[in-house]
Amino acid sequence: MLKKAAILMFAMSLMLAFSHAENAQASGDAPATRATWLWNPWMFVEDEAAVLAFLENKNVNKVYVQIDRDIPKNTYRSFVTQAHARGIAVFALDGAPAWVAPKGYTNQNMLMNWLGNYQSGSTEQAVFDGIHLDVEPYLYSGWNSNRAATVKSYQSLLQRAAVSSAQLNLPLEADMPFWFDEISYKNTFGSGLLAEWVIANTDGVTLMAYRDSAPMIIDIVKNEIAMAEKYGKHVVVGVETGVTDEGSIITFAEEGEAFMNVQLDEVAAHYSGYSAYEGIAIHHVGSWMTLKP
Repeated sequence: MLKKAAILMFAMSLMLAFSHAENAQASGDAPATRATWLWNPWMFVEDEAAVLAFLENKNVNKVYVQIDRDIPKNTYRSFVTQAHARGIAVFALDGAPAWVAPKGYTNQNMLMNWLGNYQSGSTEQAVFDGIHLDVEPYLYSGWNSNRAATVKSYQSLLQRAAVSSAQLNLPLEADMPFWFDEISYKNTFGSGLLAEWVIANTDGVTLMAYRDSAPMIIDIVKNEIAMAEKYGKHVVVGVETGVTDEGSIITFAEEGEAFMNVQLDEVAAHYSGYSAYEGIAIHHVGSWMTLKP
């Protein structure tokens, strides 16, 4: 009897140990996202190994890759497969301000059709991990001439994208400027702040928090972090490395990579207790490659 009880207790202790291990894995100490945009896929057409080596060297674990339909699908399949082998998730990137024009959705339809064909013809190792849209409706002429209509068109576009991404069984993400929390809407989608609507209606956003100091970045993303917490969504905080004529506070081009990393560590430390904070993204591979140390 005692022997049976001892065996039973041992079995229960094993089950508890496995349970704790599984819970730890699920709650996860998954590494924070360290993402980047790859706007020029011809870079890996010309030298796939160099691009992959750069991403690996910079500890990137997520890359948004521009879809160029002039590049053969098998070239993308090779890159995605090699990225996956290095622990890097790959999201299909596309979008342009003209997508919010009256018939601009046809561009999105072409992307989704391309992706559907790509995914169905790919091995498990070569499929994309998600869709990442960068539309920037505020650069479309209608933003100034008829903002209400342009905002509604943008919302319609994201809603259509959500349907398409669900059919493809892929998460949908979007780039968003930090100041969308100052843009209101009142239309068939309801009323409120555009930032909150985008966060609620996508699986995740990458904020274009283009400032060159941790205190400024922390401040301009706080509203979006709070919104994402409310909806159980995730925010990636993006920073700029390219030379810009918009002002020196926009980019880390002058300060360099070492300074940037210190600032990003401060941002991560500040938001480490927030479940909505997913990590950082660096814009973009091309300018990051030439950023001073």
